[in-house]
Amino acid sequence: MIRVLLADDQPLMRGGFRALLNAEEDMEVVAEAADGDAAVELAAVHRPNVALLDVQMPGADGIAATARIAALPELSGVKVVMLTNYGFDEYVFEALRAGASGFLIKDIEPEELLRSVRVVAGGDALLAPQVTARLIAEFISRPLHREVGDDGLTGREREVVALVARGMSNQEIAAELVISPMTAKTHVSRAMVKLRCRDRAQLVVFAYESGLVVPRRVDS
Repeated sequence: MIRVLLADDQPLMRGGFRALLNAEEDMEVVAEAADGDAAVELAAVHRPNVALLDVQMPGADGIAATARIAALPELSGVKVVMLTNYGFDEYVFEALRAGASGFLIKDIEPEELLRSVRVVAGGDALLAPQVTARLIAEFISRPLHREVGDDGLTGREREVVALVARGMSNQEIAAELVISPMTAKTHVSRAMVKLRCRDRAQLVVFAYESGLVVPRRVDS
């Protein structure tokens, strides 16, 4: 059973998500919050698998709540997905660095929302296509913040991280490098440990910020 925490200051929005998620046999909404402070408290009590947090809420917003959840070792199993009304905003970078596993647009189709919750619960990162395109475009115009070489990664691990940043799954990475999917998964896991990344989303951020992957220009 996938346990979900909802945090949004709009009761109608929470109600819609709740009804959709609870109708699934493998999902259950275990708690709801109207602000980030309550979301963190409820996450500590209920230990959900996935926390769907609105980016902008009164009081502590979704980014602050994400950072606090990510900082608590006992909540390491909580995967945070940010909900936004926009395809991109200035909060994307901060949220991913804070530990979010991805972003979803609030007007997402119901089937895609359910699939996304399952993907994140399974340990994969998630970025809506609209967000990904703008995210990469922003990386083009931003200076690099990290130096590759002092990160402890092996050459193979750098290859794998670069492929993760290009959106490849473990199976696709395995095919590209002619290795087994399990070996690909092991390389991804080791890279996350060395870089102290909670999940694949943060590996993507690292890859672009460090220059390990040079983004191609996309239309804004």
